[in-house]
Amino acid sequence: MQANPPIAQLLDTATSAPNHALQLACDTLQIEADAILALKARLAGVAGNDFTRAIQKLLQCEGRVVVSGIGKSGHIARKIAATFASTGTPSFFVHPAEAAHGDLGMITAQDVFIAISYSGEAAELISILPTIKRLGVVLISMTGNEQSSLASLADIHLSVFVAKEACPLNLAPTASTTATLALGDALAVAVLDARGFRAEDFARSHPGGSLGRRLLTHVRDIMRTGDAIPQVLPETSLTSALLEITQKGMAMTAIVDTENTVLGVFTDGDLRRLIENQQNFTNLKIADVMRTQPRTIRPEKLAVEAVEIMEKYRINQLVVADEANKLVGALHIHDLTRAKVI
Repeated sequence: MQANPPIAQLLDTATSAPNHALQLACDTLQIEADAILALKARLAGVAGNDFTRAIQKLLQCEGRVVVSGIGKSGHIARKIAATFASTGTPSFFVHPAEAAHGDLGMITAQDVFIAISYSGEAAELISILPTIKRLGVVLISMTGNEQSSLASLADIHLSVFVAKEACPLNLAPTASTTATLALGDALAVAVLDARGFRAEDFARSHPGGSLGRRLLTHVRDIMRTGDAIPQVLPETSLTSALLEITQKGMAMTAIVDTENTVLGVFTDGDLRRLIENQQNFTNLKIADVMRTQPRTIRPEKLAVEAVEIMEKYRINQLVVADEANKLVGALHIHDLTRAKVI
């Protein structure tokens, strides 16, 4: 048995032939890109009929979409199942060997079963198909061989044939797994579009992600309330209003009447502009210098809408008012940052 070359020799080879390594990488990407483009061309032709039938079966599925495969195909199957599940189609992966030892009990007649094997002859997968068929489960196969056992047993066969693998030995699953993954994505995208799946639906499946935070966080969830809201009456002196701004740490204050109706706003920026034009502030009331009709947002709005307003008008604070224009909160751009909305 030939020993593997030492690490030092491998590093010397890679260092002395960087162009070869780079070319091999580019060739790999090109081969895999060509495989996907060839798959696209087939779908645009006769193979599109089988793809359409598969979409119809997936949309009619009253149970779950069960995806199975072994080896590298198993890894791809797991990803496809996860993509379906995260885009509104209940789905899970089942290992064919585990299925033969009890996990078949998870599969019902209302499910759709997607079996993946590039050769179409994976023994572990073929062995459980008679039981799948007896249950009356719709069987969709994804193989690179239309004459294979798996393809012939399937109700619908989707070809993922590739002309060659990206591996220089044409052995390791590379282009074939890429094509299979891409076809799985195409199925999931077509199904989510047909179901009318929206960004809000995706966010509900991903509450811990950045998209979930952006689409599930409302202004009321992060706004400052109660004593944390900077607010003064219109007859308040400018110096007292500045003290309120300083104490509340929002670089602004809302101006409200005795019924808590929002009348205006005064910010640090307004103060700087005022200093440029006026020297004596002794007798000024906040009503004399406030900006009327300030930008406001309702508490039930999404926090991401507050971000859009701030970016559009280049402001860092927003007054939060209800439908009657009553002050209910205040929002600073730092609040949005802390909530990871931006």
